[in-house]
Order: sequence, then C-alpha cells, then structure tokens
Amino acid sequence: MPAPFHLAARPPGRDIGSRPAAAYFALTFAISWAGAFAVAAPRLLRGEHLDKFAGLMMFPAMLVGPAVSGILLTGRSSGAAGLRALLRRMARVRVRPRWYLALLIPPALVFAVLSAFAAGSPAYAPNRFFIGASFGLVAGLLEEIGWTGFAFPALLRSFRPLPAALVLGLLWSLWHLPVVDYLGAATPHGAWWLPYFLSFAVAMSAMRVLICWVYSNTGSVLLAQLLHASSTGALVVFSPAVSPAQECAWFGAYAVALWVVVAVVVARSSGRPWTGSF
Repeated sequence: MPAPFHLAARPPGRDIGSRPAAAYFALTFAISWAGAFAVAAPRLLRGEHLDKFAGLMMFPAMLVGPAVSGILLTGRSSGAAGLRALLRRMARVRVRPRWYLALLIPPALVFAVLSAFAAGSPAYAPNRFFIGASFGLVAGLLEEIGWTGFAFPALLRSFRPLPAALVLGLLWSLWHLPVVDYLGAATPHGAWWLPYFLSFAVAMSAMRVLICWVYSNTGSVLLAQLLHASSTGALVVFSPAVSPAQECAWFGAYAVALWVVVAVVVARSSGRPWTGSF
C-alpha cells in the first residue's frame, strides 16, 4: 500500500502565492457560482420563478468549477509533472480490495435510514430511480479532480488531516448553496430551507471526512471520485417524494448515521493518523 498521502504527496513546485488552498476556493467558487448565475439569469431577469428543472440545470454548470480549478492550479504550481501525477492518482485502481467496501457506505446508510422511517410511514419508502446513479457518477468524476486532487493536499500544508477534511467539508457544503434548494425530492423547501441546508451541510461534511480518509490511505483520486459518486448516486436513487419537513427529518438522521461511521473511523485511527482500516 502506498504511504499515507498526507505524508507522501503534497504538490511540489511553485506556490500559488502563499495560499494555494485559498486560491483554489476563490477560483472554484467564482467559476461555479458565475456558471450557475449564467444559467439562471435569463429567467431571473424576466422575473420568472426558477422551477426544479431550471434549478437542476445550474448544477452541470457548477461542476466545471472544481475540475477546471484543480487542473489549472495543479499545472500552475507543479507544471507538467504535477499534471502527470494527478492523472496517475486518477488512474490508481490497484489498492487493497477492502477499501472498495467504502463505496457501500452511502447506499447502505441511505437505504437503512429510509427503511427505518418507512416502518412508521410508507411515505419514506426508498425510491428506485436507478438511472439517477449516472448523476452521481458525473458529479464524482468532475468534482474530485479539484476537491481531492488539489484542495485537500493544499489544505494539508496548514492543517492536520482531520481538520483539513472538516474545513474542506464545510466549504464543499457552502459551494452547493446556489442549487441546494433544488437538491432532494422536496423542492422548493420553503420555510424548511435553512433546516434542510444545515442537515445537508452536516451530512456532506461527514462524507467529506470519509472521502479524505479513504484517499489518505490509498492515494487514489479515482477511489475518491467513486465514493463521491456513490454518495450522490444513492441520494438520487433512493430519495422519496416527501414533504420538506419529512425530508429534513430523514436527511438529519442520515447525517447522524454518517457521523457515527466517522467516529468509528477516527477511533480506529487513533495514534495512527489516517492509516486505520476497516
């Protein structure tokens, strides 16, 4: 197994000023939010309400931000050698098979939480929108070029792995802000918008910790991409058509379940930073 990535592969070469992580977040947010606004602007300027379809169309435009920023800043800081190294990390499939078991965590938890809620109300019965897995695949493949390929190693210049993952998770959650009201099945969320966003941020921060943990143990951006795809895909596939209040309830429970898994990971890694195993 490769050495823990936080020890082995901080990007070499020229700095992006003295704060490569700050440069990444500034560029990513600027590209993504500008893209989202460009999609929404025609309707907004006509005074029209953004329906769910229009809101979802903002998301593909946002995906450009992390991918382009990760590639541009890797090239700027590390040159052609850095870009080749990034491609190698994106192609790293030879890791211990047990790490691929992490891909089962999101769908297993989403299905378990919804099934538990469905025991009390059939409205929570897991959906079966299996084509939705393709949405997760696109999001994971593009976003993790930047979040895992560049931002996490850059944050490790200033933070230990767990705080770096938490910072990245919070900023990743905030990045979704323009489209968060169009995520999930209950849209718009109306008065439940803020509770939904908070539960979403708590869940995504936990998921980011898990992605960073897997990456730190494997050095595989590809595995990070697949875990992200599994997370997003599970939510799209299984999310039931419930009310905003009901969606906040089950999503909050899912967030708690994810943090229980994170607590187990951190406990098992105690004394061996980010080199724990299942």
